[in-house]
Amino acid sequence: MSQTVARAIDIIGFVSRTPRSLTEIAERVGVHKSTALRLLQTLEEAGFVRKDASGRYAMGFQLIAYGQLALDQVEARSLAHPILQELADSHGHTVHLGELVGDRIVYIDKIDGEGSVAMGSRIGLQAQTHTAGVAKVITAFQDPQTQDRILETATFERYTDTTHTSREALVEDLRRSRSRGWAEDDGEHEGYINCVAVPVFDARGKATHGISVTALSAVAPLAELRTHLDEFRSAAQQISTKLGWKGNIS
Repeated sequence: MSQTVARAIDIIGFVSRTPRSLTEIAERVGVHKSTALRLLQTLEEAGFVRKDASGRYAMGFQLIAYGQLALDQVEARSLAHPILQELADSHGHTVHLGELVGDRIVYIDKIDGEGSVAMGSRIGLQAQTHTAGVAKVITAFQDPQTQDRILETATFERYTDTTHTSREALVEDLRRSRSRGWAEDDGEHEGYINCVAVPVFDARGKATHGISVTALSAVAPLAELRTHLDEFRSAAQQISTKLGWKGNIS
């Protein structure tokens, strides 16, 4: 039974990225087509997968409903959202809220800025440890043991000329980020996008979250984003206070 559940979970993750054929799914989970079909029929009845117009299997709409319920239960997101919305409205840039979940930083909220900008970030996805500003700022403020575990998740894959491709380079960036109080993404994943990020602290004084403000570098380069750091810190301070922190972000 546990193997069946594991296969069902694998199928859901597999089709959530892009619609897949029965053959692709059977090959993915290593079973005969008939077995894959029975699994898919069960998942389809529950609303976890659906068939699209081409007959391929895609993520079911019931998962979207469950996903929204899960997001609504994330206290930090519900507390932070109005503050993030105000920040996005004020500057017209995209704002992210990241959370440390185990040894990964996950996007738990995203408010799109003005215009249409293609970004790889999505609510529920892991932020790239070695490129995303929000991931770097959260990592920078961890204790050494936690930071080491987070760094183990970094791929150091090169995306642009400014991507950190070694642990040593990233650690030095994290040291600078902690010293000055904010992190930056200088076009390290998408060359035309940059951002600054600040930490958010919980009642224990731990940097469990971070917010980032992301913009097209042609519209608002890093130098311009830095001029608004006091406003970004103020937003982070408000969220931290709501989470029970008594300190001050400086």
